[in-house]
Amino acid sequence: METDTTIDTQELGEKIVRVLKTIYDPEIPVDIYELGLKYDVFVNEDLEVRILMTLTSPNCPVAETLPVEVEEKVKSLDAVKDAEVEITFDPPWTQELMSEEAKLELGML
Repeated sequence: METDTTIDTQELGEKIVRVLKTIYDPEIPVDIYELGLKYDVFVNEDLEVRILMTLTSPNCPVAETLPVEVEEKVKSLDAVKDAEVEITFDPPWTQELMSEEAKLELGML
């Protein structure tokens, strides 16, 4: 196996996280990663990415556009062949899922 053609999935995961940190909830000035909206990221050997995430509420005004933005930005990574976002409300999002950084940013600490 040639090492230069092998994609490091951990490195790819870190790149995906960096992309998620560029996407913001329109109502809260914090990125979706720090808000805790990302539940899981799966990468298969074909470099297809599936992201399981939630929204702050089922009535979120960007329920239609945010998953598309996430898919497009993740697909823009050279190593990614395809990306799909699945939205779930199980478990529902709560403020407990936010990072310390997000809580600090929002004055909750």
